[in-house]
Amino acid sequence: MSEREFPLERYRNIGIMAHIDAGKTTTTERVLYYTGKSYKIGEVHEGAAIMDHMVQEQERGITITAAATTAFWRDHRINIIDTPGHVDFTIEVERSLRVLDGAVAVFDSVAGVEPQTETVWRQANKYRVPRLCFINKMDRTGANFYRTVDMIKERLQSVPAVIQMPLGGEQEYRGIIDIVKMKAIEWDGDDKDSKYYEADIPAEYLDKAKKYRSELLELAAGENEEIMEKYLNDGDLSEADLKRAIRLGTLSFSFVPVLCGSAFKNKGVQQMLDCVVDYLPSPLDIPAAEGTNLKGDEKLTREANEKAPFAALAFKIVADPFGKLTYFRVYSGQIAKGEELYNSVKEKRERVGRLLLMHANQREDIDIARAGDIVAGLGFKDVTTGDTLCDRDNPVILERMEFPDPVIHVAIEPKTKNDQDKLGKALKSLSDEDPTFRVRTDHETGQTVISGMGELHLEILVDRMQREFNVDATVGKPQVAYRETVTKTVDTVEYRHIKQSGGSGQFAVVKITVEPNPGKGYEFVDDITGGRIPREFIQPTNQGIQAALDNGVLAGYPTVDVKVSLVDGQYHDV
Repeated sequence: MSEREFPLERYRNIGIMAHIDAGKTTTTERVLYYTGKSYKIGEVHEGAAIMDHMVQEQERGITITAAATTAFWRDHRINIIDTPGHVDFTIEVERSLRVLDGAVAVFDSVAGVEPQTETVWRQANKYRVPRLCFINKMDRTGANFYRTVDMIKERLQSVPAVIQMPLGGEQEYRGIIDIVKMKAIEWDGDDKDSKYYEADIPAEYLDKAKKYRSELLELAAGENEEIMEKYLNDGDLSEADLKRAIRLGTLSFSFVPVLCGSAFKNKGVQQMLDCVVDYLPSPLDIPAAEGTNLKGDEKLTREANEKAPFAALAFKIVADPFGKLTYFRVYSGQIAKGEELYNSVKEKRERVGRLLLMHANQREDIDIARAGDIVAGLGFKDVTTGDTLCDRDNPVILERMEFPDPVIHVAIEPKTKNDQDKLGKALKSLSDEDPTFRVRTDHETGQTVISGMGELHLEILVDRMQREFNVDATVGKPQVAYRETVTKTVDTVEYRHIKQSGGSGQFAVVKITVEPNPGKGYEFVDDITGGRIPREFIQPTNQGIQAALDNGVLAGYPTVDVKVSLVDGQYHDV
């Protein structure tokens, strides 16, 4: 097999994440332009963004699905996933962060930390993803860099390490002050080909820059004894030592570097790319991928090494005119097109028909995928989101992803018999793509009911059914999928079962404790001792409790997040 073009330490697998309208896609479009990946900049408001390739994205000016691409900067390979910011499409952020090593969180400098910012931040915390903060839109009226830094500290409970501050603001915004180099960087214009140059920090900014420099040195010095010693001896750090310390602090989650700029006005993007290379992890810097054996009783790990057994995680499925596209992250080993893989979750063999490097909806055929790569494959027959693809002789099941339950549902009915057949295929295809899109039949009405994460989510899916599958259907009004739960513990609820109607009778007593179980779903605990209830009746009791929870006592909605303990009982033949 051919040699790797870039060594693994020069890989960066990153996501761009933010609240809607913070400027993620605009930032990504500039990244593509300045890295030479695209020769022109596609603007979101014109419906021309390369990364927003779906018709629905171009019409609405928002990102709906996570789009992947690869760019190159300073002899580094950067695999980028641009994620949606709308709460209805949070699944796209979740599954992207699961397979990424680092992220750039984009903030609107006018709005600061917004609700979905907090959501994506929690998701990044969940998967232990080191990140940078890029405070965007510094040219906007009302832009406030310093307020946003305070919000990162207060609302995101993180330690901001300011490594850039703005030079000017709002209409007077003209560049950044680099706290690491202690230099001002100014642009000579706002267009994409404007040049930037270094200059001394203007006198009116010097005191604030020195204050941030002092704070940065204090944070950085705590990351390493050798660096601490240099700082204590000299009262300062060299640029190389300071960068090394910032990298250590970023990877250990001690702090988050804060940058600024205006992607729309083409300022600060190149410096952000420098920080991605300097401070975010390579696949070698993150812990080995964790999983289990097929029985689930032994923990296994997979190191980022192409000589190790092959292991990859399928994180996204896309219906494609040429077949089903499966996006996967390779954690260890390597695979060539045409070779056989093993789906350890479904215990089935799969063959790689084609391997593709994706650039939004465009593709480039490749021969080999290696540890650290994020690629797509064609030819898989039965792979779903969260499945592990591995070497059959060294099977592993990597940690799966968890997806939230839908919160809203609508009834959908095809208008003709012909539409009925097409609707079935459309629903199957779309539910394969999106684990938060559910389909069921209402047994009382016979209607097909589709469920999703919000009205916009379902609106987009119905629109896709019409455009991509030519389904003409009537859609009902959205209904919220309400749930019930318990708010306090109830000890020893007793139920008696007595049946005597000719022949042998039945008598049983069960005693249960019911308590809240927030965020953990249903949990059943068997606390029976001394054979008070025969073992063969324990599981049926559990099933009966679950059946009862389907119809809550308040309004008949399913009851969730409940822990039920079976504590006592009686049984005898009558």
